[in-house]
Amino acid sequence: MNPAFSVIFLTTLCGAAQGLFIALWGAELAGFGYDAQERNFFVLGGGVALVLTGGGLVASFFHLGRPERAWRTATMWRTSWLSREVIALPLFMALLLLWTWLHLGGRGGTMGVGLLTALACAALFVCTAMIYASVRFLQEWASAFTLVNLTLLGLASGFTLAAALSSHGPAFNAVPLTPAFAACALFFTLAGWVTRSLSLLRNARLKPKSTVQTALGIRHPKVVQKSMGFMGGSFNTREFFHGRSPGALRRVKWGFIVGAFVLPLVLLWGGLATGSPALFGFAFLVQYLGLLAERWFFFAQANHPQNLYYQAVS
Repeated sequence: MNPAFSVIFLTTLCGAAQGLFIALWGAELAGFGYDAQERNFFVLGGGVALVLTGGGLVASFFHLGRPERAWRTATMWRTSWLSREVIALPLFMALLLLWTWLHLGGRGGTMGVGLLTALACAALFVCTAMIYASVRFLQEWASAFTLVNLTLLGLASGFTLAAALSSHGPAFNAVPLTPAFAACALFFTLAGWVTRSLSLLRNARLKPKSTVQTALGIRHPKVVQKSMGFMGGSFNTREFFHGRSPGALRRVKWGFIVGAFVLPLVLLWGGLATGSPALFGFAFLVQYLGLLAERWFFFAQANHPQNLYYQAVS
């Protein structure tokens, strides 16, 4: 498939926002957020999560041919995971805004609203992942790894961001939280590395269910396409194939493994050992860039069956 950068930014920004909220809500469940300093930190974190989610939502509009009709995507919620995502995303944002506002004024009810927000957050993870996992003819996506990886990588980036935010600035410094956030970020990053590696191994062993022979109904052992039937590219060649060489895909794969997993683990460990806020901030930046590459690879690796017919330009 040809990766759309609007969807790449949507999934990575919203994933980081969801992970950040889960980190904040976990801290609230642990008993934090009752004094002014901790409430200020929760307001800061909630505000950052809202900005990230809003950025992802804005990015998604660049993927629409007619953005003014975007509201219609929610009408098929009974059968479409995309429609369910369109409902879950603004619901998560609305509840997150309410949760942040309650902390801003030192009001009660944050635990109940936090639970509802966490449920909306989980629903959003599921809806986003199932948009791709439910496409059965794309074998690279049709796996439980799609949901597991999307969730773990969102949690990893969110907890890394939470560690960075909690270690910066005297006004919002929630020092007792930083080691816990960083430890969770280490765990989710390592878990994400393991499950993403397993998905890479699985996808490398996949065998296409269709061949040129089965697609055409010709049993000859050697069928070679010489032309697509027209002189240039088309919607099919632009939208369903990325046009990159196998070598380029390998470089992106190793790049995201290093950027999304290896370097963040080293930086998070260094931040825990030294207490350096700069290392936590750099860990999030490096990890997010790595996740952009990971998401690009996720889309590019999916091999659409229609490419059996469009392998060469005459």
